[in-house]
Amino acid sequence: MRALVKNPEDLPQVFTIAESLSGDTIFRLTRRLRTSESGRQLLADRPDIVSVLADRKTLARAPRGSVARAYLAFVEREGISAEGIREASRAGSHGVNEHWPEEVRWVRERMRDSHDLWHAITGYAGDLVGETALLAFTFAQTRNPALALIVGVGTLKLSAVPDGGRQARHAVIDGLRRGRRAAWLPEVRWETLMHEPLDAVRAQLGIDAVPAYREVRADQYRSAAA
Repeated sequence: MRALVKNPEDLPQVFTIAESLSGDTIFRLTRRLRTSESGRQLLADRPDIVSVLADRKTLARAPRGSVARAYLAFVEREGISAEGIREASRAGSHGVNEHWPEEVRWVRERMRDSHDLWHAITGYAGDLVGETALLAFTFAQTRNPALALIVGVGTLKLSAVPDGGRQARHAVIDGLRRGRRAAWLPEVRWETLMHEPLDAVRAQLGIDAVPAYREVRADQYRSAAA
């Protein structure tokens, strides 16, 4: 936690915290997936979302205004990749899940690999406020206790930035509200929606527009906290 506070962009630390403190979250998500036809089909097929998200040429050929183009714009703006998230997860892993059943490990990887796609779907940027809001949204969807801790730390971090504490509180409240109102995203087969209009997908999933907020980047936090 100290390392994460010092460097908010240290993704391996995020994954170490998540692996250590998530409890039975992934097992609960897996059990819930088994209760719906779409969830059972996902568990049977176990598609690899990274193969879709990493194919930037295909994403770029998708129609303007589509989910694919929104995702591509997000990762290009943030300078990140689906493969990079996967590598950061491996760097932060301590092997806790090595002996989990295969379908449970797939659910964990699916949640990890679709995180930035959730950014595009919800409209939250990759700054500290947007990350805090999306983690609050994800907590509302999953009840993962590790996310609650990271959201709390994010809120405290942002209090060091002028007006950051107020923005963080609003972001957390908004994320929780939107996460509760939205459809349950872990059972969405994103592979079939990438070329669909973003606005239509948001309407289908019950995701309303993200409120405007002032982005706070990690370098601003470090300057304010120095």
